[in-house]
Amino acid sequence: MNSSQDTLFATPFTQVSDFQFDSKVVGVFNDMIRRSVPGYEQIIHSIGDLAHKFVTPNSHVYDLGCSLGAATLSVRRHIQDRNCHIIAVDNSQAMIERCQENLTSYVSQTPVDLICGDVRDIEIKNASLVILNFTMQFLAPKDRDNLIKKIYLGLNPGGVLILSEKLYFKHEPIQNTLDELHLDFKRANGYSELEISQKRSSLENVMKPDTLPEHEQRLKSQGFEHFNVWFQCFNFASMIAIK
Repeated sequence: MNSSQDTLFATPFTQVSDFQFDSKVVGVFNDMIRRSVPGYEQIIHSIGDLAHKFVTPNSHVYDLGCSLGAATLSVRRHIQDRNCHIIAVDNSQAMIERCQENLTSYVSQTPVDLICGDVRDIEIKNASLVILNFTMQFLAPKDRDNLIKKIYLGLNPGGVLILSEKLYFKHEPIQNTLDELHLDFKRANGYSELEISQKRSSLENVMKPDTLPEHEQRLKSQGFEHFNVWFQCFNFASMIAIK
């Protein structure tokens, strides 16, 4: 999964466009996410560990918003010989094409169906694991309840949803502190103030984080009884919900 260095926002723009997962982003995505999301590599590794524990034989795994396939690859390494099927979905054709290249680089008996489409339109059935890894925050807030309901209904009893998201905190001192820690993380990874500022402007209209209580309320209202955060670093968290 080689990637060029992310310099997409290093040049001043007269007007910053809304962020898109286009071919330019795909070319630098691995570098971008490594330098922007604290704990991302740990989350990906642990998704494989969770898959090993929860994925049942002859079931489906859904990676909704699969990007370049990191979570799918992690799962596939941990569920050999279970006769499972992975359905990986992303609405960016450029992401899907690069994801296909990445998947073919690793031999596995577990088939993967790659779908270029909207995660809101995907039928979920016979699922033992569904992954939303930094995906739902890019959906319109009004669509999030319906997606979680569809996932819950499509999960088998004992099935698991892994939900990773950037969080928003309503208490201003907490929000400001964790936001500043995240900015320091990006600075330490070589991003300039210009890059940080322009990317934030680019994401402003397309990424709308929820609070942790909002996530919990949504999951429980759609039927999930068991929920908790299993990983958090600053304002990024990954949650697990069990049907």
